[in-house]
Amino acid sequence: MGVIKAIGLMSGTSLDGVDVALIETDGERIAALGPTGYRPYSDDERALLRAALEQGASLSDRNARPGALAEADVFVTRAHAEAVEEFLRAEHIDKAGITIVGFHGQTVLHKPAERLTVQIGDGAALAKRLGLSVAFDFRAADVAAGGQGAPLVPIFHQALARDLDHPHPIAVLNVGGVANVTWVDGGDPVACDTGPGNALIDDFMRARTGAPLDRDGDQASRGTADEKFIENVLADAFFDLPCPKSLDRNAFAFANIGLPDFTVENGAATLSALTAASVARVVKHLPEPPKAWIVAGGGARNPTLMRMLGERLKPATVETADAVGWQSQSIEAQAFAYLAVRTLNKMPITFPQTTGVKTPMTGGIIARP
Repeated sequence: MGVIKAIGLMSGTSLDGVDVALIETDGERIAALGPTGYRPYSDDERALLRAALEQGASLSDRNARPGALAEADVFVTRAHAEAVEEFLRAEHIDKAGITIVGFHGQTVLHKPAERLTVQIGDGAALAKRLGLSVAFDFRAADVAAGGQGAPLVPIFHQALARDLDHPHPIAVLNVGGVANVTWVDGGDPVACDTGPGNALIDDFMRARTGAPLDRDGDQASRGTADEKFIENVLADAFFDLPCPKSLDRNAFAFANIGLPDFTVENGAATLSALTAASVARVVKHLPEPPKAWIVAGGGARNPTLMRMLGERLKPATVETADAVGWQSQSIEAQAFAYLAVRTLNKMPITFPQTTGVKTPMTGGIIARP
């Protein structure tokens, strides 16, 4: 199949909303990055998703939807449908020109060691409502085969970075709720989750101030990081594991890390510095130190975190994805459009050095309208 148009959707661990993106690709090269859109979640909708995360933590059957999970499953499907419908209207796009939609859903549990990963949202129902083919359930096949099922975006990061006019190797760092890195230097990508991304900072700000995040790193910029606390968290065995490795959003929940009674400023500074320090710790696990770091995701919009990353990753350069001409906020949505096309073409989406699966794996299920 040649170059086709695909829409990708992403609702990440930060629970802020649904990102939408259109790309044109054959599943290898990216022919064009098209328009993007966003459907924010309301406070009530985020509260429903947090309730689903809490109940999802105890699941042992990936198809079960007890309690709030049933309501959230329907909501996630509806919100993604609304996001696509509004995007098509706003951009004056004829859906007849769209071949496939990549639908990640909302992760509520990710325990690859137990061969269990759960994303809510009904791909078949979405396909029916939109009248478009939908690729979904991208992680399950990899996890069932013994892989981590995450991160999934490295093959797209590689497609973006391989022709970038920067010294190689390049590291593409996505800072969502959990942070993950892709190391690119010509061959197959090497990737892993690095540790907490924005999740701890966001949870701390919500608990202490009611605000959903530390906007622009404002509170962190006025605080002092507790380096001893950071050292204690980094003593966790996860940070000494080689790539590939992955995390559940709640792996470093406050109850697990013994968060002191910080002031708002010092807490935000410490948790931001923890994210930066955990990224720096992954360098020793990469084939060689990156010469350039490109930062995407919500963390790229936090100048305090970007400064901390720059300090801890010296002498490598650190810049945002937007600064190199990418669309930082939309990269994960673009990635799921790319993965949808690879799924349609029966091309692998996970690899031994990205998820730990034994051989390159195809993944995803396709629902027809």
